[in-house]
Amino acid sequence: MKDFTQENLQAFFTEKLRRAKVNFERALDCKHTDFDDLYPYMNEQPQFFWYKRYVAWSELLTVVRLAEELEIDWISEFNQQQVDFIKGKVLQGKVLDQWHPETEQEETVSNLEE
Repeated sequence: MKDFTQENLQAFFTEKLRRAKVNFERALDCKHTDFDDLYPYMNEQPQFFWYKRYVAWSELLTVVRLAEELEIDWISEFNQQQVDFIKGKVLQGKVLDQWHPETEQEETVSNLEE
């Protein structure tokens, strides 16, 4: 087992937070995640995408909980709305619809319209 200093631990958890965030965002956008590789036969099932999002959300909440227990800053990796969603812990439709900042959502809509 590695011997982590507090600085190394911060860097380690920052990387884990970023990976969990990207994984959740990929799940939101219905993009490929490691979860797809675990259950390739489920891709055709409509409920698979909900389950995939739930698993990614659970992973994100777990990494955040561990960071909090170790007194490691996690909030700086997210915008205030995302922090509020994470603190709320429940994966609601509002989280799915409003996770991305409005500017990112507008760009996505613009790209879809083109």
